[in-house]
Amino acid sequence: MPDVSPKTSVEMLRSVSRTFALSIEQLPGVLSDAVSVSYLLLRVSDCLEDHGSMPPVRKAELLRLWADVLDQGRDVTALTERISDLDGSDPEVYVAQHAARVLEMLGRLPDPLQEAIILRVAKTSRGMARWQEHGPFVRDEAELDDYMHEVAGRVGYLLTDIFAWHSPVIAARRDELMPLSRQYGLALQTVNVLRGMRQDHARGWVFVPETYLTRVGLDRDSLFDPANVEQAMAVVRLLADKAEAHLRHGIDYVTAFPRRQHRIRLACMWPLFFAVRTLAVSRDNREVLTGEAKIGRDQVRSIIRRTMLFGWSNHWLDAYYRQLARPPGSAGRSA
Repeated sequence: MPDVSPKTSVEMLRSVSRTFALSIEQLPGVLSDAVSVSYLLLRVSDCLEDHGSMPPVRKAELLRLWADVLDQGRDVTALTERISDLDGSDPEVYVAQHAARVLEMLGRLPDPLQEAIILRVAKTSRGMARWQEHGPFVRDEAELDDYMHEVAGRVGYLLTDIFAWHSPVIAARRDELMPLSRQYGLALQTVNVLRGMRQDHARGWVFVPETYLTRVGLDRDSLFDPANVEQAMAVVRLLADKAEAHLRHGIDYVTAFPRRQHRIRLACMWPLFFAVRTLAVSRDNREVLTGEAKIGRDQVRSIIRRTMLFGWSNHWLDAYYRQLARPPGSAGRSA
């Protein structure tokens, strides 16, 4: 696996997510390094979980191997040699094939941060492995929450671990923040489920609970039948309602951080507000069924600009949240 022109950590981060890179690079000093490393380690897990041509049995085995590399001292080459056959031109595969370099970055962080990151990423990876063995369908909302906890709720815990290490004030609020951080992770993931309905279905996964489908007289096979658009949009609205409930807790998570920790708040509020606006444009949008509903770059820039100016105010954040949550055409020019 030649490495002719190795990417820097920043290049790797931006290659797998420009949106999250914006938030991570906003963080001060070592926090940016810690969250960047965490994100890249989790992208190794994501690569193993989501790879299109890899069978579930192999995915589960490699995910558990990756967890053992993290917390049991297994040599990382035991993993990277076994995925050398994958196409490294895929940015996510590139990160996974260069996991040794990401682990080197991890090793430069303070010990308490290393321990927190290893704990959460290893648990997430084993949770992903369990779901690969579970299979590609969820029976009800509880099963969906279980899946989302493994892939996103634990990430919320990890963010709180990192921020609590940085700030004694945040550490003192840890018991309050932990359940909110899980909701924050579930909020972002529920919007991802809604946005990715069609793409997930194409790869054989349906994260829409079967109870939602039966409620409107559909099943997995009929969900995207053009003859069933009205029923399918009712399913979209059920998912949107669920996402909205989690997102409301997400804003509570952001506002629980001290106002003087403005950069931490910004790093958390940007993904949240992008998700809030994405949900607003997705709720009654049939494009969710045919492709993917997105917000434009102008909206992203507007959210970033306005929150940098006014995001220190909890009152303003609450009002802006409600504005972004309005349907397109009613949110005003600032959305």
